[in-house]
Amino acid sequence: MKSEEEILKAIGERLKAIRIEKGYSSYETFALDHDLGRMQYWRLEKGEANLTMRTLIRVLAIHRMTLQEFFSEGFN
Repeated sequence: MKSEEEILKAIGERLKAIRIEKGYSSYETFALDHDLGRMQYWRLEKGEANLTMRTLIRVLAIHRMTLQEFFSEGFN
C-alpha cells in the first residue's frame, strides 16, 4: 500500500501531466487563467499540499474531467 506522501505526489504528477496536455507549459499561467492561487497550485502539482476533495473537484472541472476519468490512469 502506498503512503499518503506517495499518493499526493502521484496526484500532483497527474495534474501536471494533464495541464501540459491541455497546452499550459507554465503552472503559473494555468493558475492565473483559472483564478487559482499560484503557490497553492504549485504545491498541488508537487504533492506538497494537503489536497481537499473540493480543490481536486474544482481543478478537474476546469479540465472538464470527472473523478473517475482522473483516477482511471495510474492509480491502481
